[in-house]
Amino acid sequence: MGIISWLLIGGLAGWIASIIMGRNDRMGCIANIGVGVLGAFIGGLAMNKLGHQGMTGFNLHSFLVALGGSVFLLAILSLIWGKKG
Repeated sequence: MGIISWLLIGGLAGWIASIIMGRNDRMGCIANIGVGVLGAFIGGLAMNKLGHQGMTGFNLHSFLVALGGSVFLLAILSLIWGKKG
């Protein structure tokens, strides 16, 4: 996957994850992209450890992996920073 694909999937996954986690009002575009790209990396690593394919390209599977990693990342950040963070 190229950098543009990572940014597109990451931005969309980060935005949807921030809506799911109720943090959309506190996050901007750059934060959503950052969370999405980091979430894609985390989700890809987790899927590889479980013996499945991680990020496979610009497709629904990769988006769902990135979304899962992004929700996980936001959940961990909420535990660290509390509900105000």
